[in-house]
Amino acid sequence: MEHEKESFLAVRKEHLLLMQVLCWLAPGVVIFIKGIKALIAISETHAERVWWLCLIAIVVVLFSLMFNNFIKRYTNRILSFPEQKKNLFAFFDLKGYVLITFMMCLGISLKHLPFVPTEFFAGFYPGLGLALTIAGIRYFISWTIATRN
Repeated sequence: MEHEKESFLAVRKEHLLLMQVLCWLAPGVVIFIKGIKALIAISETHAERVWWLCLIAIVVVLFSLMFNNFIKRYTNRILSFPEQKKNLFAFFDLKGYVLITFMMCLGISLKHLPFVPTEFFAGFYPGLGLALTIAGIRYFISWTIATRN
């Protein structure tokens, strides 16, 4: 029986969940911090607008509950791989990579459009950052459970 040469990019499938943690938690924290900085900047000149912006952030966090299905789908996908080791980049399928790329491009584009006001980021970024951070934490919990079994 021939022994297949294992790729240097092969990792245990449970570690693919750690890749998900990094892909969601790291940008979540960065975006949240940027949002809080924007919120603080707005509060220095327009304190009366802060509660509206916090309300927007809460709505964004609630809207982001849609990430729950995404998290369940990709956690189940990863854990159902029959192989114990997979390529490091197998934590998303093609559809996932397309979706994440689209979301990143949209976010970068919004940041550079001159007609998008700073207040948008003060309301949207804290909510989005918190939602992404929660998703990263949920992947971490999935990883913790998977590595105990």
